[in-house]
Amino acid sequence: MKRRSLPVAVAFATTAALLLTACGGGDDKPDDNDKIAGADQGTAKPSKSAEPSGAPAEGKPDGVDVSLPADMNLVFDWQKPKDKNEAAAMEDAANYLRAIYRGVDKRTTEDAAVTAYATGEGLHYAETQITEWIKGGWTATGTRRHYDASTRSASNGSSVEIAFCSDASKFYGKEVKTGKVLKTEASLKDFGYYKIIMVKVPTSEGLWQASKVYVETGVEECR
Repeated sequence: MKRRSLPVAVAFATTAALLLTACGGGDDKPDDNDKIAGADQGTAKPSKSAEPSGAPAEGKPDGVDVSLPADMNLVFDWQKPKDKNEAAAMEDAANYLRAIYRGVDKRTTEDAAVTAYATGEGLHYAETQITEWIKGGWTATGTRRHYDASTRSASNGSSVEIAFCSDASKFYGKEVKTGKVLKTEASLKDFGYYKIIMVKVPTSEGLWQASKVYVETGVEECR
């Protein structure tokens, strides 16, 4: 079976209850003035980003190695917000995803990147996903694309919600022992919608951590 990023089936229990509707589809779309889940904030309309973000960060941002093997390609095809905090939170949301797949590649939940870019439920979520890949005997290969990102900030400036679509139709599981790539035909299930709540680390200049993750898969609007 093809393994997709951040398998929803093993997400922490609160995720199902807090799941948010994807990409503005249907009558259950969260109102633009909904508060960021888990954040103390005033009303804030999600703001589309405005400036190109350029190539994804590589090497050691914030002094932490988030590099991935050459055949594991995470593409962040989104725009960099004008707001400094939102831009930093968005980049570290990308680093959070890189950290998860670095853990998958390294076969450990204790890689420094995981603990650097995650906290609380976000850390539990990352550890759970990595563990499932390890238990299955899989790593990942191919390209996973992230796009149509938006951001909104808490009024106190300490929390930012990063929302985006993902396409895992060309991202596959690979058996660690044999190297066999487990390909399947692309389907709607490959398209997901994510909301990651990033919180600013008070003891570190410019570092943000994922504190909550909400996921919906099979999202037609992200296709």
